[in-house]
Amino acid sequence: MAQIEIRLPKMGESVTEATITNWLKNIGDAVEIDEPLVEVATDKVDNELPSEAGGILIKRFFEKDQVAQVGDVIALISTDGENAVVANEPATIEVPKEVQVISDSIQQVAETVSKVEIDKNSPSGKFYSPLVRSIAQKENISMNELENLSGTGLAGRVTKKDILDYVANRTTAKTVDMPTNAAVSASPVIAAVQAQSQGFLSHIKGPVVIPNPGDEIIEMDRMRKIIAEHMVMSVHVAPHVTSYVEADVTEIVNWRNKVKGEFAKREGENITFTPIIMEAIVKAIKDFPMINVSVSGTTIIKRKDINLGMATALPSGNLIVPVIKNADRLNLVGITKAVNELANNARNNKLKPEDIQGGTFTVTNVGSFGNVMGTPIINQPQVAILALGAIRKVPAVIETPDGDFIGIRHKMYLSHSYDHRVVDGSLGGQFVRRVADYLEQFDSKREL
Repeated sequence: MAQIEIRLPKMGESVTEATITNWLKNIGDAVEIDEPLVEVATDKVDNELPSEAGGILIKRFFEKDQVAQVGDVIALISTDGENAVVANEPATIEVPKEVQVISDSIQQVAETVSKVEIDKNSPSGKFYSPLVRSIAQKENISMNELENLSGTGLAGRVTKKDILDYVANRTTAKTVDMPTNAAVSASPVIAAVQAQSQGFLSHIKGPVVIPNPGDEIIEMDRMRKIIAEHMVMSVHVAPHVTSYVEADVTEIVNWRNKVKGEFAKREGENITFTPIIMEAIVKAIKDFPMINVSVSGTTIIKRKDINLGMATALPSGNLIVPVIKNADRLNLVGITKAVNELANNARNNKLKPEDIQGGTFTVTNVGSFGNVMGTPIINQPQVAILALGAIRKVPAVIETPDGDFIGIRHKMYLSHSYDHRVVDGSLGGQFVRRVADYLEQFDSKREL
């Protein structure tokens, strides 16, 4: 029987694994070539993977919510038309010796901890009753935790009520203190495992919130968890500074009102303010190329390409940042088409992994929600992000050779957040001012 292995394909330069979120075909189903076979999710985007061959699906090596590495065989397809169904079997994974050693060491630690007993007299001389010690052992409360409890009993003793209150307010993710006499607690192998499992920023603890009666508990979805972790990482890594500039965009508003009908008729799509502003941003980046950099340790990487990310809100309420590659090589019509295509694909969940990679500077339009300005968080590993506020009609002083007068102008705020490790106030402020200058100097007689 001829069989074709279906492997998890490469889905971007930094994507090494994907989670199987849904099989679109069951064992025994007929599959056409290029027909969607399985839905997968990476830390970047969700995708449907088409079948590389036509035939009968006879085996699946990964089930829903399991993680596969790029290059792993995820399914088998019989191409000779025989419906020889093979029962699913868990993927056989050879465990490297180093991983087995780590696993055995962790097991030893767990067994050692489980055997630790709470002595009635602590190192500090405190007395713990048999009932308190029994509750502590049952709830896996270490001597170190008991020592830090403030007792309400005679001479500060910890009572039953004290320890039960502590258990009730304890986080579900309990911390197990390693016994000081366990030699394996100092093992570099165990330390490495702990560091990897805890992840970045594990030492930053959020508050434990107790829900009130009637409160609704909503678990974050996968994308929201990724966004949350990325945002916390960014503000931890980069000292954020934000500069604000108000720009008079009256000429741009008037020009767009004049050409939008013709543009839609000729190009088959609308022109918004976003591509016009992005064109000005590209010009300003060329003037100040040190805005278009990344930081790796103590090294500054100056980017050759100008790839503009555009933060886009999804119907789910989550956020994704598709990227316009080589925006400096596009004219206004090209930028407009790129903006519209990426925005539509984002809303319809049709972005490809490469569509959200490689950004060097990000733009977010807080004005689309009616906001005047914002303090955006940098999209790592970039060093700057620009928020576009709402365009509003406001009274303004207009200077003329014949004197000043009050008039109605269209104005907007630009909020520029930047990484103060490498972008000082002078550079960050001059850059956003230059963007505003290009907007205010827009040629209202410009041809499409």
